[in-house]
Formats: sequence, C-alpha cells, structure tokens
Amino acid sequence: MTDWQGAMAEIQRGAEEILLPDELIAKLKEGKPLKIKAGFDPTAPDLHLGHTVLINKLRTFQQLGHEVIFLIGDFTGMIGDPTGKNVTRKPLTKEDVLANAETYKEQVFKILDPAKTSIRFNSQWMEALGAAGMIKLAANQTVARMLERDDFKKRYSNGQPIAIHEFLYPLVQGWDSVALQADVELGGTDQRFNLLMGRELQKSEGQRQQTVLMMPLLEGLDGVQKMSKSLNNYIGITDAPNDMFGKVMSISDDLMWRYYDLLSFKPKAEIDAIKDKVTAGANPRDSKIDLAKELIARFHNDAAAEAAHQAFVQRFQKNVIPDDMPEFEYELPSEGLMIANVLKNAGLVGSTSEAMRMIKQGAVKIDGEKVSDTKHLFNQPLQTVLQIGKRKFARIAFK
Repeated sequence: MTDWQGAMAEIQRGAEEILLPDELIAKLKEGKPLKIKAGFDPTAPDLHLGHTVLINKLRTFQQLGHEVIFLIGDFTGMIGDPTGKNVTRKPLTKEDVLANAETYKEQVFKILDPAKTSIRFNSQWMEALGAAGMIKLAANQTVARMLERDDFKKRYSNGQPIAIHEFLYPLVQGWDSVALQADVELGGTDQRFNLLMGRELQKSEGQRQQTVLMMPLLEGLDGVQKMSKSLNNYIGITDAPNDMFGKVMSISDDLMWRYYDLLSFKPKAEIDAIKDKVTAGANPRDSKIDLAKELIARFHNDAAAEAAHQAFVQRFQKNVIPDDMPEFEYELPSEGLMIANVLKNAGLVGSTSEAMRMIKQGAVKIDGEKVSDTKHLFNQPLQTVLQIGKRKFARIAFK
C-alpha cells in the first residue's frame, strides 16, 4: 500500500461521503501538506461529543501531516446558521460569540495538537470585506439557487418566513474557503449546500476548488435525533466523569457501535475484534465500559476514568441489579414525567401516593442511587433502571 492509499483509508474511515474522491487522491499524491478547514459557530459555550466527530477527523488529517484550520465563526455566529431550522435562528451578540469562542479554544485542544493547529476567526476577513464587498459577494448567487437548499425550500413552500440575512450564511461560509484557500473542507451531512458553495466561490475567484468531506451526524442518547443541547440528549465534553460514564452506559448496545466508529481512537481492526467478541457471546456492557473510560480519559484523565468506573461498579454491581427485568418505553411530553407516575405506570407501586411514600422512606433508587425528591422529573431522553426495595426493578427508556 502506498502512502496515499494508507492516508486515503484513514480519511475515509467513518466518513459519510467524499465528493469527488479522485480529486482528493490527486491532491494527496502531490505529497504536499493540504489546508484542511472545518468551521464551528460558537453558539453555545460547551462542545458535545457530536461536535467532536468533525474534530476527530481533523485530528486524522493532522496526524497525516496536513495543516489543520479550526475556524471559529464569530462573524457567522452573529448571523445564525439556518441549517435544519424551520424558523429563523436568533443571532447572538458579539459578546456572546466571543465568550463562547474562548471556551471552544480550550476544549478543542483536548483532541487536536495545539502546536499544529491554526485557530482562525472569520470576522478577520468578513469585517474587512465591508458593505460593498458583501453586496458583490451576494451577486454570486440567485434567489432561485438559494431556494434549492432543502430547508429553505421547505420553509418557502410552507409559507414560513426566510429572513434576507439567512441567505448570506452559505455565502459567508463559502467565502471563508476563499479567504483560507482551503484544499479540503469538513462538515456534517446537513452542510452539503454550504460546503458546495465554497467550491463555487473558489472557482469564481480562480482558485483550485476544495474537496468536500462529509461526516455523519452522531445520534444522541435517544438513538434517534442528532446529538443536541436543545434536545437534551447530549454528552458534553466538559461533563463530570461520573455523569459522562453514566450517559455512555445508558446508550443502547446497537448505538454503542456507532459511537465506537465515530468517537473511538482505537484502530479499526481492534474495534472489529471487539465486535466479533460480542457477536460470539461476550457481554456488550464490558465493551461499553471500555468506551466510556476511553472518552473520559480523553477529556479528563486516566485516573478520572478509573474512578468513574469504580463508582459505577459500586452503584450497580454491589446493588446486584439483575439483567432480566420488565422494560418500558415512554414518550416524554414537553413538561416531562413525574417519578411517581412512572413508578405507578411501570407497576412498581399501586398508586402515586404509595410511590411518594416509598420515596420518603428511601426505598426508591434510580440507577442504584437513592431518590429523595418526590417531585423528581424525567425530562430528557435516556435509559435508566428504577428500583423499589431489593426485589422490584424496571428498565425504563424515555424518548
């Protein structure tokens, strides 16, 4: 296998699609460091594991010797990314954007090598572009072309408003590629329109067009919706080790493999061997523990990972929670579900008043930990074990 073939295999790992892969192969064969760009709008102060799918791929390029550009969209963040939204997203203030950007810079270096990472802010060239430059940029595209974008098309056909500034977002993202002279841009599958805009603008400016690599969107704890803070189905990279461990252990066995493929730094052959062991009868829980420890070690340290594992063992194994128990699924209403109602519906108590009495007596546990709040509310997608006394258990999935 030649150097470029080995590099291409690593680049393709976990990727959803590479547009014009032959174009990327030709660039790799040149043997020169490529400029690899990925942009992140600092719309929230903390990153979650869904964000790290792209950052992990940046790390791959970095390890292959290419120039990685972590682009913080402090300018685009003030526009608000319309991708996947059926309403106009409220723009952030410059103060909010800059405050969030500072936390991004700290968090990203838990994955990337700071000595080999270029952090850029797109306000640097967008503010210099000025009003006249923005008008010239907007002249590159028609309204009809913008309405080809899926989310714009749906909103237009449904009679939902589209603000003029939202049309500027793909153009600004595309202009970032011109300003940086990017050779490759990474993005999620929901970013196809914006990523292709970069190619179009580079062509119009006489530059070599960037290759587009799209990564899949990581599902959240519910295993259905993409990981999102607004959906409360996320694992934050700044979550406390015990919280991170518990969240990883709550995902389904099937989703675990998706997390392994997109989040683990283990070689593919090693992950395949783990899958083979589980297929042959090994307990998937052990593989999930290994994944949880790998992620905690990355974002905290090895000692924190081991401590979180031992805390989990103390809570679960010493409480002898059985493998076999009744299982229930509940759709979460917007207001959430009260614990007393869940205990009653799962058949663990005869009434909500009995549930409250058992909570007050300290007989109710969630994932091995006593509950003292009779008004405890379940309001996020997760899988959990409810217990009353030593013999009554139920596994609950909230969706």
